[in-house]
Amino acid sequence: MNQTSDEETLFEFPCEFSVKAMGLAADDFDALVAGIVRRHVPDLGEGAVRSRPSRGGRYTSVTVTFQATSKAQLDAIYQALTDHERVLMSL
Repeated sequence: MNQTSDEETLFEFPCEFSVKAMGLAADDFDALVAGIVRRHVPDLGEGAVRSRPSRGGRYTSVTVTFQATSKAQLDAIYQALTDHERVLMSL
């Protein structure tokens, strides 16, 4: 069996954590990313979402900072971001 538990991660939960998602620039991309994260972090705080356009303006990066409660929560967020067609990359 090859399952990982919270004890097998370098993070100590709960902890402040930031995820970043990149996609094509659009007015609603930051709201899209925040909505995906909010499904797993319902109490997303005020000012938790920051966005920044790329130098050429074609792409946008969105960073969402929140209190992570478990590795499973982080895995679910990254999976949801990866699965969305408008998210080109997540870190």
